[in-house]
Amino acid sequence: MTRSNICIVGTLFLFSIIANLPGLAFAQVPDQSKSAETLPAAPRPQPAQNAILPTMPPDSRVTLSAVFPASQAGQMSAPGGAQDASSLPANGVMRLTRVQAEQLAIKNNPQISVGKLLALAQHQVYREARSAELPVSNGNATAVDANEGSRIGAGSLTASRLLEHAGAGVTLSQLLTDFGRTINLVSSAKLQEKAQNANALATTEDIVLAADQAFYNALQAQALLKVAQQTVDTRGSVEHQVDELTKSKLKSELDLTFAQVNLSQAKLLLLDAQNNVQSTLAALTAILGFDKEMRFELAEEDNQAPPPPPPDVDVLINTALQQRPDLQALNYNAQAAEKIRRAQRDQLLPTVSALGIAGVSPVRPDCFGGCFPSYFISSWYGAVGVNMEVPIFNGFLFTSEASEAKFRARAAGESARNLRDNVVRDVRTAWLSANTAFQRVGVSEELARQANLALNLAQGRYQLGLSSIVELSQAQLQQTDAAIGYVNTQYQYRLALSTLNFEIGTMP
Repeated sequence: MTRSNICIVGTLFLFSIIANLPGLAFAQVPDQSKSAETLPAAPRPQPAQNAILPTMPPDSRVTLSAVFPASQAGQMSAPGGAQDASSLPANGVMRLTRVQAEQLAIKNNPQISVGKLLALAQHQVYREARSAELPVSNGNATAVDANEGSRIGAGSLTASRLLEHAGAGVTLSQLLTDFGRTINLVSSAKLQEKAQNANALATTEDIVLAADQAFYNALQAQALLKVAQQTVDTRGSVEHQVDELTKSKLKSELDLTFAQVNLSQAKLLLLDAQNNVQSTLAALTAILGFDKEMRFELAEEDNQAPPPPPPDVDVLINTALQQRPDLQALNYNAQAAEKIRRAQRDQLLPTVSALGIAGVSPVRPDCFGGCFPSYFISSWYGAVGVNMEVPIFNGFLFTSEASEAKFRARAAGESARNLRDNVVRDVRTAWLSANTAFQRVGVSEELARQANLALNLAQGRYQLGLSSIVELSQAQLQQTDAAIGYVNTQYQYRLALSTLNFEIGTMP
């Protein structure tokens, strides 16, 4: 058999062996993320009695589930989950409650998808680190056509003598111990995965809070639009009456001018309110993850009075320190940095590994150069061994990496402590804001009631000729400001409660 025929036969034999080698795969099913809880409900604004204010929709939000008992969340009108663009009614208007807005935001907002994808990617990083603890197996196939018996004169190879041969085999290596370095690296990767999951949850809470804010801002803008429209109607009626009285020479041109000025101001207020409604709806559409203009009919679930804020802020602070996902993420990062510090320190310790190799050489020289004995004594080969690698000196690389990891671990711990202090401050500030907003509701309600009464009296006095148009104009302005202030305080209180929920980590 010629040299070329030997190489061809050997190569075909190697490929047949490789095709029948069993494969070994290691897989792990990723953990299922916990489903988010339903966001607690917020209070509904109560209109002041006898106030000329728009009728505001009710709301079922009961805030601070850690303090108050949670109510049942409203069910979605669309079967199986949140409404989307495909479930719009024939008129193209989507009826949207706060709960549905939150669910749509969680479903469609791309920031939440980014957070979940990064969490899945971090899980793969954990699997990459854990692979160092598992066996490593490789298959090899080699065919050599050489100048028989010659020796390598330059370069570096395992064997210097060149022999014509073909063979196939497998190698197996397993880490026995590196005295804790790999274990610390795996633990660090697992903690970083937990931190990324907490970051994903924090992103979800951010989007839910943004959805609440956009929803309440849109409701507030619509309520202010009703106030502006009522103001235009009221001042238009007064302007018409003054115009008729002026034509009858019962009022002067000055009165008519004041009435017209007041009407023009009301029309400007109406234009601003209309623009504000459109801009708030655009912001709500973006938060919900739609890339085109949507038409919403905003509604809320039931008629529940707003509860006052909880009396004890310390309870809220303790809840926030336990439940805030961003604080949990930084705590996990600090623990992961500590594991990295230990792993970098353990680089100075030895590494012990087990090695194994086995294979077959079906094509090999039986003799060469006058039938001298060949190195290929048997067609099968195999060996096992243990290797210990001891670092001696590498230019202080390992010690520098250990010191770097130590400083980074300290920095991560200080970052977590800084956020902890900020959480305590933010919860206390949000609680104070909620208390102030709650008190402002009562004051603005009384102000709206008194402004309405003052306007009624001013209108009566003006019609009887007991006062001037200036007094009536001032009463109209005060009544409009009081109505706007009352609407604002209602939704500011609900937003304050939503923000307090967010700060203590009880958003869904």
